Amino acid sequence: MTLKERVARGEIPEEIRKVAEREAVAPEDLARKLAEGRVVIPWNRKVRLEKPCAIGEGLTTKINANLGTSKDAPDPEKELEKLRVALAAGADTVMDLSTGGPIDEVRRLIREHCPVPLGTVPIYQAAVEAVEKKKKAIVEMTVDEIFEAIVRHAEDGVDFMTVHCGVTREVLERLEKRRRVLGVVSRGGSFLVEWMIYNNRENPLYEYFDRLLEIAREYEVTLSLGDGIRPGCLADATDGPQIQELIILGELTQRAWEAGVQVMIEGPGHVPLNQIEANVLLEKRLCHGAPFYVLGPLPTDIAPGYDHLVGAIGGALAGASGADFLCYVTPAEHLRLPTVEDVREGVIAAKIAAHVADLAKGIPGALEKDLAMARARAALDWEAQIRLSLDPEKARRYRMEGGASRSKACTMCGEYCAIKVFSRAEKLLRGGA
Repeated sequence: MTLKERVARGEIPEEIRKVAEREAVAPEDLARKLAEGRVVIPWNRKVRLEKPCAIGEGLTTKINANLGTSKDAPDPEKELEKLRVALAAGADTVMDLSTGGPIDEVRRLIREHCPVPLGTVPIYQAAVEAVEKKKKAIVEMTVDEIFEAIVRHAEDGVDFMTVHCGVTREVLERLEKRRRVLGVVSRGGSFLVEWMIYNNRENPLYEYFDRLLEIAREYEVTLSLGDGIRPGCLADATDGPQIQELIILGELTQRAWEAGVQVMIEGPGHVPLNQIEANVLLEKRLCHGAPFYVLGPLPTDIAPGYDHLVGAIGGALAGASGADFLCYVTPAEHLRLPTVEDVREGVIAAKIAAHVADLAKGIPGALEKDLAMARARAALDWEAQIRLSLDPEKARRYRMEGGASRSKACTMCGEYCAIKVFSRAEKLLRGGA
């Protein structure tokens, strides 16, 4: 029996109590929302997670950090270093998107050292192995090879998987009529599109969705229903193919719930700022309140090198509008595999966006953090300001570089610090009262 089925029967399992304590919410409320599908707790039954988390309605906005090797950068140790940095910076979950080197070894190594929920995209490995091990084209992957990769990942303790089940032949017909500027930018989506066209067949992840549900049930894997037709530029945002895929994901969500499987929905990449709220509302409506996991979103296409900032802008608005889970974007997006420092910058930017969203949502405890910072600034308590910041290391470095030992103020204002001036004025006001 799955966790979702147990809470639907009125049970409050130990997993729920442990996560509820970490989230500072009532176990009964968490269990009810999970039963209704509005919250997920990604937690493979083969794993004892040190830091599980819940994602969904009424909870803090969570963030994910993507890691993984490529053919040009296949070093597993480098990905472990990125994992350590991502966790230290505050990532709630991690995804291994490896496509190069010893993929199984990398995943198992990350799993061994990862105390938070781990996600993967199994079709990446199925495609890579078809080409590099079996010396055939991606379009020659068999259905069994795709599902064998899914089982392997589940067996290795992966907690959630991106599966592009909504890329159907019906969606492809709409895509053909739409003639997008940037076509399909989802890697997994593009693999399936090419496979479907070449083989003149339906998407196997859609056609054999019940087979996928059986695997998810067996291992307690949360399905992250991927947006294989997500827009890759503003010109393609919120179009017919994207929305048609979302409608199908909503239908699959209900089928998964009936099977006792937890589901979240992945959302669009590049979306104009004035369309982000509408995209969130559409997902919540069409997918029956299932948690929404967004990449960014990115509200401009022209900031390579600064896409972590673009993603933070879009992510804050998406989160404030009801999105539950933000996938970080690094400064390296669209340019290269991210470095360790790129990973750190991406996580911090996403944490800022998530906190801004939590403030807008009125999540308990969010405003108190800002109030504590305001009080520390009023007292010119620099140690408290550093401690309360989202990136204490950077805050301390900037403070020290500014000559912290020479003045209680900062080098921006010095003796003309507004806080110091107002403090004197307030004393005069009280003295004259």
